[in-house]
Amino acid sequence: MARRRALDALKKEKRAGRNYQRWAAELLRDDPPPFLEDSPVKDDLLRLIFMTCHPLLSAEAQVSLTLRLLGGLTTAEIARALLVPEATVAQRIVRAKRTLAAAQVPFELPEAGELAVRTDSVLQVIYLIFSEGYSASSGDRGIRKELCEEALRLGRVLAALSPDEPEVLGLAALMELQASRLGARATAAGEPVLLPDQNRSLWDRVLIRRGQEALERVFRLGRPLGPYALQAAIAACHARAARPQDTDWPRIAALYDALIQVVPSPVVALNRAAALGMAYGADAGWQAVQELSDDPSLGNYPYLSALRGDLLEKLERWTEAQAEFECAAALTRNLRERSLMLDRSERCRQKAHGNSPQQNA
Repeated sequence: MARRRALDALKKEKRAGRNYQRWAAELLRDDPPPFLEDSPVKDDLLRLIFMTCHPLLSAEAQVSLTLRLLGGLTTAEIARALLVPEATVAQRIVRAKRTLAAAQVPFELPEAGELAVRTDSVLQVIYLIFSEGYSASSGDRGIRKELCEEALRLGRVLAALSPDEPEVLGLAALMELQASRLGARATAAGEPVLLPDQNRSLWDRVLIRRGQEALERVFRLGRPLGPYALQAAIAACHARAARPQDTDWPRIAALYDALIQVVPSPVVALNRAAALGMAYGADAGWQAVQELSDDPSLGNYPYLSALRGDLLEKLERWTEAQAEFECAAALTRNLRERSLMLDRSERCRQKAHGNSPQQNA
């Protein structure tokens, strides 16, 4: 049995190596030269990510190209992750390939001192790979565990290479802490389980410890916290809570206040609204989420409708909550999430008519 597992692992490694070479050849339509033996980056996939995150391209093009060629994400998945139209991502990828080919960019790693210039894009690529695995944007699986595991591995390799870079450590801490909940985020049948309903005894204590240790190293560096470190601090608040009611929601809300100053994005604002609703009541969350209703980038974002439905449900505005959950179900491309939203919509419909779900079970 052990010999068979070893052979299977070897075959998997060889297939991965062939895939990396094929993806690299597709990038520049040429056979790549041997990797530089004196490079500090020894992991093949991480090398390729550093190569495709070339400063000749815009940050958006770097991330889109790398996610498509090396991250295992489709153009549609990248578009949903970046909150831009699918056509925009497709154009970025085509133009990026043409730009690199026209400039005859050599297929090689930059000097060690130049790696730092590309690190921000590399971190974003790894983060988005993990995010797609943690909450799949399409398909019939809520979780794509293989993407989470690969992103986690890349984060650990990068953290070992850059032990004094707070954002590298911050991303590693964030992924360790988030990955600790994977075993509790779905039932045996694959149905999603929301955070308040998760069996916390299933949370991986080893990953939590690793994440907390990485976060403590960030704090010891004594430098301002970046977006990944702040998100890791939020995840640590959840990890420390033995029960849902023990969660320090005012601290989480304060951390989101800090995060939105660093990354003023609509998704961060949406998460901040959810935290305000948990910390200070559904009215506070509803007021915050209303400010996002006209943001065009969230027009087809299912989690906006899902949060609106959640807050309306807590406010016992059942009919409005039902409509929001139905809207979220229509917008999501993930079949598991759609089923969850429709179930919540049905519960609100029953409450609106004076029936409890238990009475109709």
